[in-house]
Amino acid sequence: MTQLLLSETLHNYAEKYTSPELEPLARLNRETHLKVPLSIMLSGHLQGAMLQMVSHMVKPRRVLEIGTYTGYSAISLAQGLKNEGILHTIEINEELEDLAFRYFCEAGLDNKIKQHIGKAEEIIPKLEEEFDLVFIDADKPNYSLYYDLVFEKVPVGGFILADNVLYDGEVVNPVEEQSKNARAIHLFNEKVRDDKRVEHVLLPLRDGIMIVRKISE
Repeated sequence: MTQLLLSETLHNYAEKYTSPELEPLARLNRETHLKVPLSIMLSGHLQGAMLQMVSHMVKPRRVLEIGTYTGYSAISLAQGLKNEGILHTIEINEELEDLAFRYFCEAGLDNKIKQHIGKAEEIIPKLEEEFDLVFIDADKPNYSLYYDLVFEKVPVGGFILADNVLYDGEVVNPVEEQSKNARAIHLFNEKVRDDKRVEHVLLPLRDGIMIVRKISE
């Protein structure tokens, strides 16, 4: 996890015809793959560019990211922030805090990104903010919980993005053949599908990204 669901040849072609990585992101990409376990969790060039594009389109004042990892997606999502904008990012693994912060500084975003270390389900209720854009990319069994916790903090017209919603393609397997994480993701996808308060599209980019737009309370 995460495997490429698109052929490597087509994936490389897509990256070739996508704007290059920002220099700090390219360095973070390399260092993560060289030094950090489970480096496949990194968003990477193509997905990062998509997150960056969404951020520029939304022009958020506040962003919430659930699952910092080494900071690649946070830097991408921060690109479209308004001048007074702030991105809050939550990570349970305190050992990754310093690495992420170093690259936030390198990207000139140390005053735009606020790091939170701990359990997201405990931190989210304490954030007295309204978020124009939320990105969920953390422990899969809690996706539905995180969705519920952030929903009231997102205004009508705001967006919630969720990563890994195809979970290596396992979501199409019979239930008895799905791993625990894949089953949780499938249930999350069903939850979003059945939520009449939102519009949504599941993009088969990388490991799948669900884009949700809140249309009513």
